[in-house]
Amino acid sequence: MDILNIKDLAQEGNESYSMHTIFKEQQADSAVKVGHVTIYPGETVPLTGVSKHEENEYSVIVKGSLVTEIEGKQYRVSAGQATFIPKGEEHIAVNDGEEACELVFVMVG
Repeated sequence: MDILNIKDLAQEGNESYSMHTIFKEQQADSAVKVGHVTIYPGETVPLTGVSKHEENEYSVIVKGSLVTEIEGKQYRVSAGQATFIPKGEEHIAVNDGEEACELVFVMVG
């Protein structure tokens, strides 16, 4: 068993978000990445354009809320809710609230 403190992990990001990759495993025919993201109030991820990747993305909102736009449709998601974004779908996330939004994600390819 591994026990990690997220605050001790390398941090990625920019002025709109911070991200910590918790676990990452690559095998011959699949890959899994688990991480924690904080999206700051009033910020959009990505800063410009849209996100699109070749993995299925599963997320659980653990604090705050955000508006996500997927393939042109908008959804509000809040703490206690989970999302699934199929691989290849263009999406963005906007924290239009006054508190940071935190989520845990799993990318499966």
